[in-house]
Amino acid sequence: MEWKFDNNTPIYAQLVEQLTLRIVTAVYVPGQRIPPVRELAVEAGVNPNTMQRALGELERLGLVYSQRTSGRFVTEDTTMIETAKQDLASRQIREFLGAMKDLGFSGSEIAALVAAAQDEEESQ
Repeated sequence: MEWKFDNNTPIYAQLVEQLTLRIVTAVYVPGQRIPPVRELAVEAGVNPNTMQRALGELERLGLVYSQRTSGRFVTEDTTMIETAKQDLASRQIREFLGAMKDLGFSGSEIAALVAAAQDEEESQ
């Protein structure tokens, strides 16, 4: 999974979202050790302090935990992971709906477009 950043949101917040995405999509599975801060920072092309801040936020959210001498690990609480997945999905939906309304579509028009796209996706 490639690291992608935009200039409209703080990098650490984007790191939190992308690391959360890696957890909910099982790139990092429950109980797995996460690579060290410096390794992740180099991979993402960010300052290690920024990565440390993002990982600290993930700890605060309960998605990762630290073991003093062993590093950070993904939580084994699958309910917590599922909640994070639902939160990401809700955020994506709200952003999508906002963008569609900005384009001038009504709720029913958006629903029809989504249904058509889903039908097209299923027929492939």
